[in-house]
Amino acid sequence: MNSVNLIGRLTRDVDIRYTQTNNAMVAQFSIAIDRPFAAKDNEERQTDFINIVAWNKTAEFCNKYFKKGL
Repeated sequence: MNSVNLIGRLTRDVDIRYTQTNNAMVAQFSIAIDRPFAAKDNEERQTDFINIVAWNKTAEFCNKYFKKGL
């Protein structure tokens, strides 16, 4: 199994939804990640925006603890 660790800032609060049969909770949010380097001819750093989808217990955790601006 692959593992990815992303460290960034929430761009908006977590959006919680349920599947049509209400069996599973789905959390959607996005994070902004600054690149650790700048281009040589441009001193401005770039930011990547990553969309995240979490399911069930992970979605509950995200909804409980992730808030924009905290």
